[in-house]
Amino acid sequence: MAFFWHGAVLFSLVVAASVHAEMKLDCRPGFVSLVWTERRSQVDTSLFRLGSCTPTSTTAWAATFNVEFIDCGFRSMVTGNQFVYSSELTYSDSKGQTLIQPVVCMFDRPNDWFPITYDPVFETYGQSDLVFHMALMNDDFSGPAESTRFTLGSFIPIMARVEQNTHQPLLLLMEECVAATTPQLHPDSHLYNIITNKGCLTDSKRSRSRFEPRTMTSEILLSLQAFKFALGEEVFIHCKLVAWDPEGIDTTKKACSFVKGQGWKLLDNPAYSNLCDCCETSCKSRWTRSTHPGHHGISQKVVLGPLTITEV
Repeated sequence: MAFFWHGAVLFSLVVAASVHAEMKLDCRPGFVSLVWTERRSQVDTSLFRLGSCTPTSTTAWAATFNVEFIDCGFRSMVTGNQFVYSSELTYSDSKGQTLIQPVVCMFDRPNDWFPITYDPVFETYGQSDLVFHMALMNDDFSGPAESTRFTLGSFIPIMARVEQNTHQPLLLLMEECVAATTPQLHPDSHLYNIITNKGCLTDSKRSRSRFEPRTMTSEILLSLQAFKFALGEEVFIHCKLVAWDPEGIDTTKKACSFVKGQGWKLLDNPAYSNLCDCCETSCKSRWTRSTHPGHHGISQKVVLGPLTITEV
């Protein structure tokens, strides 16, 4: 598959790199090679990071990465006719020197990659062979959405799923979700909060949004009432998904929605809805049994969109 740089991104990289460094990038399907060559002797090249990955090799002047997208936590999305993989090359040392450079690979999408009635959908790959998905669904969640346009007040059916492969059964949760007008979040992004505070469906306090009953622990269904945000513009839903031990639900690993006249209710066991009480304050982290020794869950950021909300 051919790849090419988006013009605006290329320009920013050339300008930034021309002052004190040079970057060479080779994008291949599923794989990327990146060489960052420094001209400043005080830079410790071992401190460079590509996403979550450390350099494959370093010299006094260069950091080299030969890695797979899935290993470094690249964000992946499908939009229009392209696959887009994005991350950042970062550097930070004890002297306060920092660097953040976007790294983007774009590939032509095969024509048969996904049904045209289900376009676009974004996928993000997680850790330990887990694959996370988010998708727009039809009204009864029985299949993919036929349109990405929703009128104000109607429901936006969203399904998230984790493919578990050989893992023990996991419980999928939406820890945080926001709406934005861009596929990547920036410090000045205009946001609409949907899920906050470690699994609290904040939007349910001001709307009819709700989690739907589960049919399997590896899926979570959200009926999101279309909200008055960026009407007529492209909207992207940014979520942090968490795969967790089903026996380890606590105040920081939960799915809570607000029911008018009843208060906050826990999706998976309403008898323990007291775990949702912190939705009105702050849900603090605490230790609990996890899916793997030494780990407190497996999480991944996923982006869904674009979709459009209209008044009529």
